[in-house]
Amino acid sequence: MMNVSRPAVRPVIAVPVGPTGGANDRPPVRMKDVQGMPGTTGGLILRLSQFVSSLISLSVMLTTPDFHSFTAFCGLVFAVSLQSLWSLSLFIMDAYALLVGRSLGNHLVVRCFTVGDGITCLLTFAAASASAGITVLINDLDKCDSSHCTRFQTATAMAFISWLAVFPSFFLNFWSLSTH
Repeated sequence: MMNVSRPAVRPVIAVPVGPTGGANDRPPVRMKDVQGMPGTTGGLILRLSQFVSSLISLSVMLTTPDFHSFTAFCGLVFAVSLQSLWSLSLFIMDAYALLVGRSLGNHLVVRCFTVGDGITCLLTFAAASASAGITVLINDLDKCDSSHCTRFQTATAMAFISWLAVFPSFFLNFWSLSTH
């Protein structure tokens, strides 16, 4: 006897037909949630890393006595403060969505996340870059105490790490927004 394969029976979901009855009336295909997007475990980890690194940068900068004498460092404090608040609020939303099993794939929610991530991403990168330039300048001019330079470098490095964590969130949200 021949080895004959048997057909597999799979349920077929009927596609609702619109008023024109054309093939273009199919509902759009939803993209699977990619890790790192809102409402996923990867997104939660990215938000936590954004929050922790920006909070460390903020703490180090605020405990440095003369950071306010440089405008770039004041800008860094503002940028990482905003980044901390934004990341913490989205971390809470992601954690809630995971706990109750909800998807954050709504077009309006993704748009809000994309705009917020884009703004904080640009601010954090610009402030970290300006702070890095000032840190190098005052180090080259031998104008800073060694502990202050170390603190400035640490705060700037943590701001760059925060930016490295927010950029994938922005990119994935922007990608999701453009594919809908």
